[in-house]
Amino acid sequence: MSEHLLRAALDATACGWRVFPLRPGTKRPALHGEKACTGTGPCVGGHRKWEQRATTDPDRIRAAWTRAPFNVGIATGPSGLVVVDLDTPEHKGSSDAPDGAATFGALCERTGHAVPTTYRTRTASGGTHLYFLAPDGVRLPNTAGTVADSVDTRAWGGYVVAADSITPAGRYEALSAPVAAPLPGWLLSILRPAPARPAGPLRLPAVDGNRAAMAALEAECATVAAAPDGLRNTTLNRSAFKVGRFIAWGDLPRNVAEDAFQAAGESVGLTAAECRTTIRSALDSSLRTARPREAA
Repeated sequence: MSEHLLRAALDATACGWRVFPLRPGTKRPALHGEKACTGTGPCVGGHRKWEQRATTDPDRIRAAWTRAPFNVGIATGPSGLVVVDLDTPEHKGSSDAPDGAATFGALCERTGHAVPTTYRTRTASGGTHLYFLAPDGVRLPNTAGTVADSVDTRAWGGYVVAADSITPAGRYEALSAPVAAPLPGWLLSILRPAPARPAGPLRLPAVDGNRAAMAALEAECATVAAAPDGLRNTTLNRSAFKVGRFIAWGDLPRNVAEDAFQAAGESVGLTAAECRTTIRSALDSSLRTARPREAA
């Protein structure tokens, strides 16, 4: 047993967070999988996964961490936490990948908010985890890139490695006192799944502009609304790019196209943040590369 790992597990539970053991020196759960389940002990009524077995019981924790120097996993959902994971380019496996702290800071600046002050840890790879308290009665899923590039979140169905756990890449380190702030409302609005929009014809705003441009916008929004699961973001990107030339030619106000594509993307289940990012990128690219009208 490593005393510091037992202490790390107990310190986490003192905050009300539910923990479970990770294999020594790794980030992988140490509990058995469903295929190896014998249906005994905690699983006598059916297999219980790590999220279900995470605990704040000090006796269970001492019994587990006495057996081996387990790293400490915190089950975010049952702990009432949302953890924002700011990755580094190295963690993404490419020096060209964006830095999560930079993209999150830029998002905060664009939305007129300061980077939230809350409990934060440094990961073994040099990234940062920001801990927030989830709102009561709100069950958020994990996300990958929804908030910003190289920014993931862990909530229900996810876990994070607690401070003082050790991997070959290094130690997880607390950077502040373990006091998690409530999840900011503006961040909740990005993470909350978009409500299903009622089915019906897409109504575009009435504006002055070229009829061909409006017809193209309506057709491409209909294409997005009919896109199959798995291709919706790609379709949104392609359709917005195609319409961008009409903006470049002065036939269509950009805000009209953005609002229409935003509605179409959210109607098929894309988050508001995903839509905004994809639309902005596609239109910017289209405007840079649009050929003159006479050459099109």
